[in-house]
Amino acid sequence: MLQMNVQPIPTVSDRINEIRGLTASIVNNEILPHENMLWADVRGDHRLTDADREEARDLRRGVMDKVRQAGLWAPHLPTEYGGAGLDFLELAYMYEVLAYATGASSLFGIVAPNSGNQSVLVKYATEEQKQKWLLPLIDGTLQSGFSMTEPDQPGSDPRSLKTTARRDGDEWVINGHKWFTSNGLRADFFIVMCRTEEVEGTADRNAAMTQIIVPADAPGVNVVRGITVWGRPSDHVEIIYDDVRVPLENALGERGSGHQAAQDRLGAGRVYHCMNSLGQMWRAFDLMVERSLTREVHGGPLETKQFIQGMIADSYIDMQSARLMTIDCAEKMAAGQDARTDISAIKVFVPAAFHRVVDRAIQVWGAAGVSGDLPLAGMYQGARTLRLADGPDEVHKILMAKNVLAAYRRGGKGWDFGN
Repeated sequence: MLQMNVQPIPTVSDRINEIRGLTASIVNNEILPHENMLWADVRGDHRLTDADREEARDLRRGVMDKVRQAGLWAPHLPTEYGGAGLDFLELAYMYEVLAYATGASSLFGIVAPNSGNQSVLVKYATEEQKQKWLLPLIDGTLQSGFSMTEPDQPGSDPRSLKTTARRDGDEWVINGHKWFTSNGLRADFFIVMCRTEEVEGTADRNAAMTQIIVPADAPGVNVVRGITVWGRPSDHVEIIYDDVRVPLENALGERGSGHQAAQDRLGAGRVYHCMNSLGQMWRAFDLMVERSLTREVHGGPLETKQFIQGMIADSYIDMQSARLMTIDCAEKMAAGQDARTDISAIKVFVPAAFHRVVDRAIQVWGAAGVSGDLPLAGMYQGARTLRLADGPDEVHKILMAKNVLAAYRRGGKGWDFGN
């Protein structure tokens, strides 16, 4: 099996290179050689014995111990909460390496939506909320879900959400209909995006949004069904909130801060999703080239066929273009520059490039490419899903065009592609 070839990058910090190297070492030596067995019990293979299931659990525990020894556990969390305390760029580069191996991020303490909810709680929760919800979430005592999308409203416009939270004495009364609520079958609590009363003195629709912590066992929380994704069961659910009452102190941050909290999550999340895509593209590229070198067809190896050589070249172009665009965007964000146009650009380009790279890899592998023996089929579905997640392509294209046109109208100058 090919290992991920991670060498130091001359233009980044020593710390980033150290993180990449340590992560790659664990991925190459502890995860890839056992990739199938690590998740055998999770896949529900009926042929497994009890000894096989225990072996899988032992393997995962062993990897997590190595991660902790390397100081990389929960890299998204500050050190005071038991995390590695990595900054934005360090995390971005780490996620690229982690995504090379199936399920590696969970072995490093990064499990959606818990990791995203943890970051929101770190920033917006009161000390009492952190003690009650954040710390048990970090140590695994509690599970969480994120409840924002609604079936009757466009997910691309969160300001159109209809779920309401009305003040009644010292409680919020929540009513609404959500779906694609993540981790809904296991969650002990949800972070729910609600429309609260309009904030006085502002016409900003964003100011009406508040995120509220709702226990999963609160009266009126009705999980209607689990939602299948790509024809298979998922952890997403449909929920009706029917006169759900929670204390006022369950609101996260100030009333009206919900939209900003969501943007904090989604802005960085779009870069992280793209870096994850790059790691998977890297794996797909390696698998494709490896297959072309070892597969004999029609009197010679695949590598000698010009069709295959064209696929390799096109995939290299897609990979490098997507990677450079994403890193440029991440560097702008880290420097505090306005990267909104760049975020939308990578959100459109990277999933499409990811889709093309995986599609070519599947074609080179033939029937094996769509089997469960390789990670390519899952990558293909994931790449297509990313064109919808965190805003569909069309919305981001509109945002890009608006930003560019506004800059030309405002300054009377062309676009500055150097910054």
